[in-house]
Amino acid sequence: MSKSVIIIPTYNEIGNIDITLKKIIELEEKFDVIVVDDNSPDGTGDFVKEAIKKKKYKLNISLIERKNKDGLGTAYIAGFKKSIEMRYDFIFQLDCDGSHNPEQLIELHKELKFSNCDIVVGSRYIKGITVINWPLPRLLLSIFANYYVKIVTGLKINDSTGGFNGYNSKALKSIMKNHIYFKGYAFQIQLKFIGSTLGYRLKEIPIIFKDREIGESKMSLQIPGEAFFGIIYMKFISFFTKFKG
Repeated sequence: MSKSVIIIPTYNEIGNIDITLKKIIELEEKFDVIVVDDNSPDGTGDFVKEAIKKKKYKLNISLIERKNKDGLGTAYIAGFKKSIEMRYDFIFQLDCDGSHNPEQLIELHKELKFSNCDIVVGSRYIKGITVINWPLPRLLLSIFANYYVKIVTGLKINDSTGGFNGYNSKALKSIMKNHIYFKGYAFQIQLKFIGSTLGYRLKEIPIIFKDREIGESKMSLQIPGEAFFGIIYMKFISFFTKFKG
């Protein structure tokens, strides 16, 4: 068992999960994996279950099967709880759609282990714009959203909405003691906001983000709306909330 784990939420990622796991195997650092599958109609969860049974990969893989599709945030919370129960030192988030390069997990791991930070953020906007193949409207929406979050929350990072992040166990345990109510991508912002409010140190490192090539995006119109209005609400109630550490 490794001291580091990667949480991978899946929904209809049958075309990507095998590719992702094979890339993780090739890394110089050893990571365990927790897959959280929301009863994918395309059989992603069944594929992972069979791979575990037949020991297809030289990886320690755990599978959390959920009955329904209930949002990215709740999927990660299930994975976080499992990782805390299993006493991992370092916990990482990774999208299964190919947008995050597993090789850059090495850099995130080194920052958490050796530098003076508790939360490491894989940033698309710290060294210019390192996003590949996104349509211009979606890129502009992302840039605006991160600028908006920075102004409203006071977070001193350029990419608060991204999902390629790492946490040490102490920071994650503290964050998880608080009420995390977002289910969509605003969940990523809330984690960083709570962590920063509790005094944990955040550090951004540049990553290359590439739009998915296989499968369909899970983005919907509800997601930007949740973030836009939800972030104002989150900031407002923070003035009356004593966060648990």
